[in-house]
This record gives sequence, C-alpha cells and structure tokens, in this order.
Amino acid sequence: MINYLGRYLLSFAAILLIQILVLNNLNLGGYVNPWLYVLFLLILPVEMPGWLLLVIGFFTGLLMDLFLNTIGMHTAATVFLCFLRPSLLRIFAPRDGYEPGSLPTRAHFGLAWFMKYASLAVVAHHLFLFFTEAFGFSKPGATLSKTLLSSAATLAVILLAQLFSSQQKRI
Repeated sequence: MINYLGRYLLSFAAILLIQILVLNNLNLGGYVNPWLYVLFLLILPVEMPGWLLLVIGFFTGLLMDLFLNTIGMHTAATVFLCFLRPSLLRIFAPRDGYEPGSLPTRAHFGLAWFMKYASLAVVAHHLFLFFTEAFGFSKPGATLSKTLLSSAATLAVILLAQLFSSQQKRI
C-alpha cells in the first residue's frame, strides 16, 4: 500500500479538483449534486486498517467542508461511509475472500460487483449527508428524492471515472 502512496495522492488531488472546479459549479435544479469525491474513499485498498480509513474519511470530508462552507456535513457523511465500508466489503466478499493487494474497483471485481458495492455506499453516504443538511426528518420526501437523484448522478460520474481509468488488475 505504501508503494502506491504517490498514486493515491495524485488521484485524490485530481478527484478533488474535478469536484471543486467542475461538479460543484453545476446547477442541476438543486436536487442533483454529483459527489465524485466519494469515489476516492470507495477505491482505497481492501486491507486498509479501519482507523486509517476513518482518518482519511475525516480529512476528505473536512476538505470538502472547507471548500463548500458546509460546517461538518461532509465530514460526518464521509466518516459514516468509512465506518460502513468494511461491512459492505464483507457483504460483497468473494467466496474465497479478498486477495492481498486487491482494490474494490471495476477492474478487480467486475462491473456488476462494483456497481452493487458503490450503489449501497453512495446511497448510505447521501442519505446521511442530506438528512444532516435538512437537520432532521421534517421533509423526508424532499430529502429522499434529493438522495435518489444525487445518488444516480454520483453513480453515473463514478462509473464514467471507472470506465476511463486505465487501472489494470495488480494481482
């Protein structure tokens, strides 16, 4: 994992720049917000320790909050996602388990596996984010529709990023 630290930092910077400079400036009616930065957390190595995953999630969310002036909403949602991620990976684990060095990407496990994993993770992140944004359950219909529309947009952007990534299986 340490051998690929430069690659992770470069991909994090690229994803963050695309998110901040392009995706945050899209005006799609207020109900559709594609959050590409979630992809960075989804594709971290499978064997990453839980504490490190939570720390990375915290700082990723904190950076998003600093750029968006959202005071902890993204931080809380990304920490929640990083807390759920090991359970999601256990749910979708291959019969023989994960091989060392495997990444939870389309290139390693196929499109169907990746879309199931990413869909659950993105919907969980977005539910937490948008209910935190609404600061309660007062308008569940609007929050759920925003969650579903934004999740669909996020998954479309994530799928495009995965299809255009040149990453090959390292195992």
